[in-house]
Amino acid sequence: MRNGRWRVVDVAATAGISTQQVRNYLDEGVLPPATRTESGYRVLTDVHVHALAVVRRMAEGHGWARTREVMAALHRGELATALAALDAGHAELDRERAEIRRVLGAFETVVVSPAVPAPRRGARIGEVADLVGVRTTQLRLWEQRGLLRPVRAPGTGYRVYDAAELRAAQVVALLRRGGYPFEIVAAVLDEMRTTGRPQRVRAELARREQELHQRSLRRLRASVELYGYLAATGRVTPHGASDEATPPPENGQAATD
Repeated sequence: MRNGRWRVVDVAATAGISTQQVRNYLDEGVLPPATRTESGYRVLTDVHVHALAVVRRMAEGHGWARTREVMAALHRGELATALAALDAGHAELDRERAEIRRVLGAFETVVVSPAVPAPRRGARIGEVADLVGVRTTQLRLWEQRGLLRPVRAPGTGYRVYDAAELRAAQVVALLRRGGYPFEIVAAVLDEMRTTGRPQRVRAELARREQELHQRSLRRLRASVELYGYLAATGRVTPHGASDEATPPPENGQAATD
């Protein structure tokens, strides 16, 4: 850097990326527009360095797809578009958090209900319907939805439910009586089939919830960095107001490749 003038290679070094990546970010609008010298070199500023730091932090919290969408919208002067994209990302986390809690609640309903005893030879569809208190048509519907997976007896082709599938039928019946939608029922069954014991299911759901907390914190940290960039470049006032009609000047001294 000379008198606030940055070369592309030096800007890239601040983030540990290649010069080609910096050029790609410029072309995609992820970084603010750069003018060129008469000889064709890009003119970069301190603002580009600041923007690149924000881009990296945003990517950690929101992923690259949304980061590109947000930063490109900002550099087009479309603050409302950028904010809408950010809000969509936070809404996704909220939905994930709500689903984890609903699955946990549904799973607790299952845990406190004792399993019905299964015949050693396996149960046919009529027996399963009697054991769990539903009609055979419901069992067929749940099978069509992929919730139940009975095997077919050789020769006759009759459905046969082993102990695990009988328990699955009972779980579906319990949760549907409790008003849980099919997507939550499917999530509970998937956890039971994948994870196995109740303790392991609880632990897995708790791990996912903790991972969700960390993602939320990363997005919060990214939002702090982004707001600092908006304020530094004049896109928002200290009180949070913005004026999209007048694109702000890029602060910082000119720089070159």
